[in-house]
Amino acid sequence: MTSTIVSASSADTSNSKPRRQRRLVGDRRRQRWGWAFVGPFAIVFIGLLIIPLVYAFFLSIQTTTIATGTSFTWLKNYAQAFADPIFLQGMLRVVEYSAVMIPAQLVVAIAAALVLDNLTNWFSKFARVMIFVPYAIPVVIGSLMWGFLYSPTMGPATSIFGLFGLSAPDFLSQDSIFGSLVNIVTWQWSGYYMIIVYAALRSIDTDIYEAARIDGATNFQISMRIKLPMISSSMVMIIVFALIGTLQFFTEPTVLRNVAQSAIPPDYTPNMYANVLAFSYNQFNYSSTIAFALGVIVFIFSYLFLFLTRKQNGLK
Repeated sequence: MTSTIVSASSADTSNSKPRRQRRLVGDRRRQRWGWAFVGPFAIVFIGLLIIPLVYAFFLSIQTTTIATGTSFTWLKNYAQAFADPIFLQGMLRVVEYSAVMIPAQLVVAIAAALVLDNLTNWFSKFARVMIFVPYAIPVVIGSLMWGFLYSPTMGPATSIFGLFGLSAPDFLSQDSIFGSLVNIVTWQWSGYYMIIVYAALRSIDTDIYEAARIDGATNFQISMRIKLPMISSSMVMIIVFALIGTLQFFTEPTVLRNVAQSAIPPDYTPNMYANVLAFSYNQFNYSSTIAFALGVIVFIFSYLFLFLTRKQNGLK
């Protein structure tokens, strides 16, 4: 009997080795296929993002002059950037835009999503598409379109106000350009954020709503006390996206500057300032410093917001 047990155990051992080898071969084959799919993206990611970032940081710690050539100045450029009044004024401006645009986009997106979530007819599908369409339009095209609509000579506002004997407001003046840019960005991005909120609402179990209605809750109470708290993590994600995008404000004011040069200077935002330094004054070192300084500020703002809202994200 002992010999039988020994022979059985030896047979199991001999059979387990081929199985282990086949498993290892299968794992290697899956890893090769995985690298085959990930490899092209990794090459593009490294070549078009990582290497340019490393090179830009390398430029930001150098200073190039005609007299002395190129020399490493390390953090001297960063000290200059955080004391630069033009950079600080631009940062203050984008912070002001963030304080207005982010709540505006969030309110529009949430209101539209809550209304569409209560509709079940064909109009709901049509409205979702129409609200999302502005996001599908390229930012440059959308900004050009709004530049035409804001134009005091070619825009429709002049004709509409003229019908009532009134003069149209100058949407491109220094006093109105803030609201004009807020309107463009809100129109462009609210549909995208609405889709995120709507998808989060559709993932909620409808039995919760039925239980609330049995207890006497109205649709407004269900929206405020059940729906919104249950999608708080999605709203946090939207705010982070909007915060990062607003602090990097560039395309809309750059395009609109062609028709509002008196209201939008070339250094209106930090990104525009970095662009002017690099391509108008050939100050590539200081331009890279401004870009990285902006990146540091964006990271700090995003991290602080995520830290303060960690409970909504389910984090401790």
